[in-house]
Amino acid sequence: MGIEIERKFLVRDRSVLEGSNGLGYRQGYLSRDPDRTVRVRVAGSHAYLTVKGRASGPSRAEFEYEIPVADGESLLDLCVPSLIDKTRHRVEHAGRTWEVDVFHGANEGLVVAELELPSADALVDLPDWVGAEVTDDPRYVNANLARHPYRGWP
Repeated sequence: MGIEIERKFLVRDRSVLEGSNGLGYRQGYLSRDPDRTVRVRVAGSHAYLTVKGRASGPSRAEFEYEIPVADGESLLDLCVPSLIDKTRHRVEHAGRTWEVDVFHGANEGLVVAELELPSADALVDLPDWVGAEVTDDPRYVNANLARHPYRGWP
């Protein structure tokens, strides 16, 4: 079984992205049930279908499969509203690759850094450009951002 172990942080200093082009992502959800989230993602010239289980702290089951881009585009049309639009940047720090997502559209203004880890207790050297950890805050889960976009938060 595939397991994703990931921690999320808000980005407080966006200058870390200067000179980075990033890759555009569009993603939607065929199911946002926390026990079985089914995501469709089109990222550049690739598309993926991903099934995730319920999170337990920073860990959850994850199965991801590459699919034809045309299928990904068609599946996005079947997703429940609304779609997530973001640009993903990869930033190296202390031997690890951080994925920094700059959200657009209804989630404009939100920038989140994610770090996949080999174990839940792995030590992490936090860069000075990250802020508060939001791993356990369900508002920052992408499936929830599709339902309750950042710009609509009080």
